[in-house]
Amino acid sequence: MSVPPGTMHAEQASGGAEALAARWLARINTAAAAVSGVAIGAAGCVLTWEATARYLFKIPSDWQDEVSVFLLVGATFLSAAWVQERRGHVGIQALSAMLPESADRMRRFLSDIASLAFCVFFSWKSWTLLHEAVRDGQISNSAFGAPLWIPYGCMAAGMTLVSLQLAVQVATREALRPRA
Repeated sequence: MSVPPGTMHAEQASGGAEALAARWLARINTAAAAVSGVAIGAAGCVLTWEATARYLFKIPSDWQDEVSVFLLVGATFLSAAWVQERRGHVGIQALSAMLPESADRMRRFLSDIASLAFCVFFSWKSWTLLHEAVRDGQISNSAFGAPLWIPYGCMAAGMTLVSLQLAVQVATREALRPRA
């Protein structure tokens, strides 16, 4: 698998516990990304069915939009850590070109720390929403009435994985290494 320059793979982690955590997290991220791919394909099938049933057979349905949104929300959050592992999220490249290499490495490291703080907070709030949805039996306001623990669970799991990925990157000081 091709990995962009400056990306840490699990084998590059510097220590015993850090390397083990990086390897396990890489496996979990890969599995979550595969599940995300299946969810995107399923959303495409659901939307294709809806369009075909509605326009060709005159069979409207009220569930397809919500199911598709839940699948896409799940795919987005569950694949986010896999993307972060490869540093594939949108970044400001203009600064990279203007800063000396050592300053750019420090900028990336500080960005990882700030991102970690934000993602830990987001993860915590997601788990809070999930707990409330389960405790209160919350459902969506649509006629379909899907349980809200589904998207909240995907959000909580995905943001937890992103937080763990960022924690591994900060702990191994991956951003401080020179780019290959």
